[in-house]
Amino acid sequence: MSAAIEDDKRKVTTHRLKEMKDRGEKISMLTAYDYSMASIIDGAGMDVILVGDSASNVMAGNITTLPMTLDQAIYHGTSVMKAVKRALVVVDMPFGTCSGNPVKSLEAAIRIMKETGADTLKIEGGEEIIEDIKKIIGAGIPVMGHLGLMPQSINKYGTYTVRAKEKEEADKLISDALLLQSVGCYGIVLEKIPAKLAKEITSKLSIPTIGIGAGGYTDGQVLVMHDMLGINKGFSPKFLRRYEDLHTIITKAVQNYIRDIKAKDFPNEQESY
Repeated sequence: MSAAIEDDKRKVTTHRLKEMKDRGEKISMLTAYDYSMASIIDGAGMDVILVGDSASNVMAGNITTLPMTLDQAIYHGTSVMKAVKRALVVVDMPFGTCSGNPVKSLEAAIRIMKETGADTLKIEGGEEIIEDIKKIIGAGIPVMGHLGLMPQSINKYGTYTVRAKEKEEADKLISDALLLQSVGCYGIVLEKIPAKLAKEITSKLSIPTIGIGAGGYTDGQVLVMHDMLGINKGFSPKFLRRYEDLHTIITKAVQNYIRDIKAKDFPNEQESY
């Protein structure tokens, strides 16, 4: 653990993320969906923990994030919040809970905040749902935006390819980012866009940007925990760096457990009462 982490046990807040951007300190962000993993990730010194709708994929086995329900988001958020002491906890608003009806969007946002105790929400989209976002922020709920590749819109895109390579889409992305900042978002996730564009947006904004597949010029980085730890071996995009191969480690441990049971070696006398 670095000295910086050891010396700074203060709770991470949206204000602190802005301070980190201003002094050039990169922001670390990782997903978590349960108490045990959130406890480890928080204890390791993570700045931000995202209770992502990626739980739909890695926890529930769905192909997309779309099946994630509000109740499921609340369940995972509540589990994570019980473990976290330092990190800022961000919960994704699931598909369909913020889609053009500001009153209903606010009701869903309030449910997540009240029932999980989370610090903030993350919402995908720009100009099309700006009134929803304004309504939520106006009620005192901090919002992190999400632009670029937006997994909740995958059926519209029809592909997970890099977004905003053409000028028209890039210009809209810049416009949306500035709009999100103007209505009070405290940060924005930029997913799978050209690094040059991410650098431009980051330089134009006073709020932090968090990249995933957006190069190294953003103010921070986020990955899905299962991907980064090598639990999920079937997903290997260019932007993913695996820091461990837990799939192999866990498989070997389980196989050894099975072997010891079959060999009548577990439990032995020292492991019995």
